[in-house]
Parts: sequence; structure tokens; C-alpha cells
Amino acid sequence: MDTVRGAFVVAQVLAITAILLPIHLFAQWRRWPLRKRTALAWHRATARAMGLRIRVHGELAATSDHGVLIAANHASWLDIVALGATAPVSFIAKDEVVGWPFFGHLARWQESVFVTRSARASTRAQAQTIAARLAGGDTMVLFPEGTTSCGNFLLPFKSALFGAVGMGDGVAGEKWVQPVAIAYVGVDGIPMGRQGRPLAAWPGDVAMAPHLGRILREGRIDVAIGFADPIRVTAGTDRKRLAAEAEAAVRATFSDLLRGREPPFARGQNPLRTGP
Repeated sequence: MDTVRGAFVVAQVLAITAILLPIHLFAQWRRWPLRKRTALAWHRATARAMGLRIRVHGELAATSDHGVLIAANHASWLDIVALGATAPVSFIAKDEVVGWPFFGHLARWQESVFVTRSARASTRAQAQTIAARLAGGDTMVLFPEGTTSCGNFLLPFKSALFGAVGMGDGVAGEKWVQPVAIAYVGVDGIPMGRQGRPLAAWPGDVAMAPHLGRILREGRIDVAIGFADPIRVTAGTDRKRLAAEAEAAVRATFSDLLRGREPPFARGQNPLRTGP
């Protein structure tokens, strides 16, 4: 039965992709804003097909003419689908993602920025690329931990790419970093607990294919996403202090979500109802 469910989910995702991809690629070629909506629609439909049940606390910061840099914890490739279903975002990804089957194509279609974390000499150039995207109004997602975790705790945030949001001071408008926490909290309506969270989490020593297969077979995963209060960035903002402030906000929000508590900043919950 589980195998049948997995095959059905794959068929749904392929059908969704076949319908939306031509529209998305044409909109991308013409640089139409529609490409943001098609990416959002794909993630929402895929989350629904997979059985992800997403509950959003708080909201994405609204800006006039400058994008927001989201700083989020990272436990799984599922983070991409879950966050992509909440808002029209693009991701900052490791360059190795480009070579992944299917996921590499998805990352390019979503206009991800690929970075080489091991090459420190290129950090400034990579930050400038991200800064240009932010200046153009894009909302970019950064996973400052640099890798995935077990989903029960956060790794320390790396500060290198936080400098991107402070670049290009000649660009009009305020600049913001928004801390966002992602927590996997249940499966089939039952709380996960520490032992059950690896179902959703994807630490680096777990192969992608078996983990993907298990998710497709099991599904019905509950994920809570908390958009904390955004942090205003000025010309004098130190990137290391900015990273530390963002990390503290994500940790506090993550802790609230895992314990089923309403984060203090949230003005009510926004269920996307992507799951069955």
C-alpha cells in the first residue's frame, strides 16, 4: 500500500510539473513576474500531493523596493518545498546541488543562487550576486547553518553571506533580514518527538534516494514555519552581530514551534492546508 502511495505521489508531481513548467519557463524567458507565481503554485501543489500539512506563524516582511534575506534553519530537502509553498522565494544553494537529478533542474528553474562555501576567495563575489538579487526585489532564502541537521536542534550560523544584505548602499529602500524557523512536528496527526523527527530530517550521512522514497511512502507530515520579526539592516550593521541576532531569533522560534507554543510575534496562525 505504501509503495502504491509513493508511486501515486510521483505521478501527481510529474503531472503538476508537466502543466506548470512550460508556463514557468516561458515567463522566465520573458522575465515576467508570473514566474514567481508559477513557482509558488508548483510548491503548493507538490506539498499537497506529498501530504505536507504546513502551518505558518507570522508573515513575510513586506517591503517596497528591496528584497528580504530570509535566514532559516535547515533540516531537510523538504524545507525547500515547505518554504517555497509559503511565499515566492528563491534559494541560496550549494553549488553541488546543480548536479543532482531533478532537484538540480528545480533549483535552476527557481532562479537559485549557487555558492561555493569552501572557496573563501569567492565569498565577496557571491555576496554581491545575492545583493543584486535583493536590490531587484527578490526574496532570497539563506540557510546559514551550511548543512542539514537532525531536525531536533540548530547548528551555529555562519556569517559570511549575511554581508550581502548590506551591500549596494546606493539602492533606495530599507533592507531587512528575517529569521525563519522550520520545525517538523508530527506525522499522521501524531506528535513526532525526538526519535521520530529523522523521518523528515535529512542529515548529510543519509542517502537522498532512500530518504525521498520513505517520505513519498509515508507522507502526511506536519510542519510549522515561524516568520519572526525582521531585523533592519543599516550601513553600519556588523554581519557577525547580524548573524548572531538572526540565530538567536530562529532558536527561540524553533523552540516554541517544537513545543507547540505560539511564538510571541505571531498574530494568529495561517494554515496553508496543503495536506489532505
